[in-house]
Amino acid sequence: MALFGLFRRKPHERAGFELYGAAVTAARTPYFFAELGVPDTLDGRFDLVGLHVALVIRRLHRDPDPRGAALAQAVFDAMFADMDTNLREMGVGDMSIAKRVKRMWEAFHGRAQAYEAPLAEGDTAALAAALARNVWRGTVEPSEAAPRRLAELAMAADAALAQQSVDDLLRGQVRFPEVAA
Repeated sequence: MALFGLFRRKPHERAGFELYGAAVTAARTPYFFAELGVPDTLDGRFDLVGLHVALVIRRLHRDPDPRGAALAQAVFDAMFADMDTNLREMGVGDMSIAKRVKRMWEAFHGRAQAYEAPLAEGDTAALAAALARNVWRGTVEPSEAAPRRLAELAMAADAALAQQSVDDLLRGQVRFPEVAA
């Protein structure tokens, strides 16, 4: 009987991958790269995916339904399973995968923490500062248009996610606002 447990899916696994996939799709919006000048590099893409995933996880953690926290964990697990797969596909050796994934986890966690207080307080300027530091690696000033606009978009996404039902999220359905200039 214990052997069958190895093949059982974790609760919310499918929904976690669906929500993660939606976050990746939203993060790949060409506007971020073409108009805001987010570097179209592995780091730039990682930062945008991390921002969108952090917004989804934040939404789930704020829900009073206890399934929200479990689904947040499933989204996190999906993200890092994908990061592991991507590193392997890029030819990173098995011996260094764990270290690279750990560094990515630490980077994601640090960014999510840096975004939490500004999002909670509705402080667009503080969020722009965190985004300038992380997404553009300090090459742009927080007061410039690009970090301010990305902060505004993140605030709008946070508000839109807050309006979505936990039942929809549990079905793997999430809607990010359309990004327009």
